[in-house]
Amino acid sequence: MTLQTKRLRLRPWKEADAEDLYTYAKDPRVGPIAGWPVHTSVENSREIIRTVLSAPETYALIDKQTGKAIGSIGLMVGAASNIGLPQNEGEIGYWIGVPYWGQGLVPEAVRALLRHAFEDLSLQKVWCGYFEGNEKSKRVQEKCGFTYQCTRENIAWELMHDVRTEHITCLTKQAWQASRTTAVLYVHGKGGTGSTGIK
Repeated sequence: MTLQTKRLRLRPWKEADAEDLYTYAKDPRVGPIAGWPVHTSVENSREIIRTVLSAPETYALIDKQTGKAIGSIGLMVGAASNIGLPQNEGEIGYWIGVPYWGQGLVPEAVRALLRHAFEDLSLQKVWCGYFEGNEKSKRVQEKCGFTYQCTRENIAWELMHDVRTEHITCLTKQAWQASRTTAVLYVHGKGGTGSTGIK
């Protein structure tokens, strides 16, 4: 499965992506705040592709201009999630390399995966979360329509050997459909030609 956005292609990870992955995953500003350790070598990244990023519904974010993998996004359905969901619900996780921060690429990718989740996989809810202090991830979720549900405190996070606070958000299929219906506003001028604006 490959998903397309204006600037990105979302496709399954390949072992050949290991060097691209290492380029961004070795940066300490990326992994730890998302809950995973800094990658230590290209071979370490290749092993992560084999063992973690090979999971179903896990995609490399490919920059259409360069053809390079610059981040990752995944949808964990049902029992595969970190928060114990029924099979008709899923959880989204994502990250992108530091040079691409602040360009709106992650919301672009999340919206593509949400469409896939609700239309192709017929999920009824998609959940997401961010650790305390990860304001960038919080803003992505707000932009994409997720609403705050609850906070989990004192979580023993084994991957990082620390204790964390996680804020959980959710978007229902009904709310997603409603937002798409009202996203395009038609403003008609005197000549009836009109223009469109995106909410």
